[in-house]
Amino acid sequence: MTSLVLMGQTCYRLCQNVGAAETMNTVKSDFLRELKDRGYIHQATDEAALDKLARAETVTGYIGFDCTAPSLHVGNLLSIMLLRKLQQAGHRPIVLIGGGTTKVGDPSGKDEARKLLTDTEIAANIAGIESVFSKFLSFGDGGAIMVNNADWLDTLNYIDFLRDYGRHFSVNRMLTYESVKLRLEREQPLSFIEFNYMVLQAYDFVELYRRYGCRLQMGGSDQWGNIVSGIELGRRSDGVELFGLTSPLLTTSSGAKMGKTAAGAVWLNPDMLSPYDYWQYWRNTEDADVERFLKLFTELPLKEIARLGKLSGAELNEAKKILATEATALVHGRDAADRAADTARTTFEQGEIAANLPTLDVPRAELKKGLGVLNASLQVGFVNSTGEARRQIKGGGLKINDEAVADDRRLLTLSDLTPEGVIKLSLGKKRHVLIRPV
Repeated sequence: MTSLVLMGQTCYRLCQNVGAAETMNTVKSDFLRELKDRGYIHQATDEAALDKLARAETVTGYIGFDCTAPSLHVGNLLSIMLLRKLQQAGHRPIVLIGGGTTKVGDPSGKDEARKLLTDTEIAANIAGIESVFSKFLSFGDGGAIMVNNADWLDTLNYIDFLRDYGRHFSVNRMLTYESVKLRLEREQPLSFIEFNYMVLQAYDFVELYRRYGCRLQMGGSDQWGNIVSGIELGRRSDGVELFGLTSPLLTTSSGAKMGKTAAGAVWLNPDMLSPYDYWQYWRNTEDADVERFLKLFTELPLKEIARLGKLSGAELNEAKKILATEATALVHGRDAADRAADTARTTFEQGEIAANLPTLDVPRAELKKGLGVLNASLQVGFVNSTGEARRQIKGGGLKINDEAVADDRRLLTLSDLTPEGVIKLSLGKKRHVLIRPV
């Protein structure tokens, strides 16, 4: 389906994904065909020209990642997979670390301004998120590139920048962008520093074109306005045709946001979330999402995914286990994924305490005195507050050694140790942590 999107005096041909049935008739490059078959594309500017470019030469494309936390999360995974697919199709991905733009804060999807971080906090977050990309991309000679936009944004002369680039941006048009319009409609303040974000992101695209010949920017659909601004800036400042491609913003079939659970974000770094808990997140996928997530977050052949998607009842649970293991293998490695699957099987199917469950070490002296079950629930990450822990206890959801906790004043002591020398703390049927005295 093709329509026309008018941005100022420039006309962009916009293509939205219409499913694999039309794929062979609409695109010919390996890159776009793979993206369409698996459901990665939400919008693209001039898809026909991008398809032609991808067949004629190596395309350099980028996605930016701001450094707002010490780890990326499942909500970032679709973007990382886009870069992986780009490289697998023989093209060159750029990971743009937003050391500069993080100092401004992206207003997209937010009702209030993001917390402004210090340079020290941003540097620590960069160190935390960089490692995940090596699991998905090959760096080195001719491979993927990782750059930090602080390299050029930190040295900009503000007056010169406004004279050279600010004149290309229409405030009238910027006010129509979704990220700005939603904030204003909800009568939430939008600071001037946030308003500058789309200008800086547009400039990033031009700078990457000049330095690396980058012609493609990708991202979530909430970045569409920012991406198109960069395309237009490239046309006006350098006379170059740039391209944009977005993926859908994912929610589950029940409408929940991807990557969020009752206990918090589903982090990609193992020190923020264990491989076992990551595996469990995917194992708990809603029935209606299994086939879609297998396409997006695993690299199983499409025929196998179609077979798994037709399963129902108890058989569909086997498909969920495959999804969990394959998705975990991409982030944490095959060995960790297999161990997580074995741990789940031992815990749930054989009713044993598995040695590979996440473990919290507690001083023996503390257990001798008694560790409150509310504090224990906080420490293992089951809840975000003692109030939430009390509600779980009231609903019968919190258990010690598979026995429901009835009293929120209950203490965990050395007398609770199992024959294996641990205390098993559980939330619901699927979340378990072993507390071990040290």
